[in-house]
Amino acid sequence: MAITVTPCPIEGLLEIQPTVFGDARGYFLETWSERDFQKAGVDVRFVQDNESRSRRGVLRGLHFQKERPQGKLVRCVEGEVFDVAVDLRPNSPTRGKWHAVVLSGLRHNLFWVPPGFAHGFLVMSENATFAYKCTDFYCPEDEGGILWNDPEIGVAWPDLGMEPLLSAKDSRQQSFRDYVLREGAR
Repeated sequence: MAITVTPCPIEGLLEIQPTVFGDARGYFLETWSERDFQKAGVDVRFVQDNESRSRRGVLRGLHFQKERPQGKLVRCVEGEVFDVAVDLRPNSPTRGKWHAVVLSGLRHNLFWVPPGFAHGFLVMSENATFAYKCTDFYCPEDEGGILWNDPEIGVAWPDLGMEPLLSAKDSRQQSFRDYVLREGAR
């Protein structure tokens, strides 16, 4: 198998390390192999690939889709990010809990975030190129979010010595409690 899979403390989340073949010319790796991922228990169909580039201190998240939740296979192509998943699954014993993985372009590691999680990341390097595969299409009318610094969730974001750079939308997302009251009882 060309990947090593490490289960995370929250069921369903996986950190994945592909085999990297390198020499003096550079490196080669497979970032997705349906066969290898199926063997690891990730049997999904991806329908969309996304990529973003952000500078140090940019925090994107915590995002999800309400009726058409997306599973995401995320990685940092260049740079380093602190990548967070928050369990939103209604019957999960870890609902409202979070787990983070540092994704690095040097390590080439990936993070599998299945449907039912809010997702976000903080750029720790000067710049970062972030890529991810999605199991459903993006629907702007279906998007939702949780406030990145919600005290009930308590994500321990790294201290970069600066305030995170947020979009206007991300700076006014709902609390986890409001999410549960409005949307999360489904």
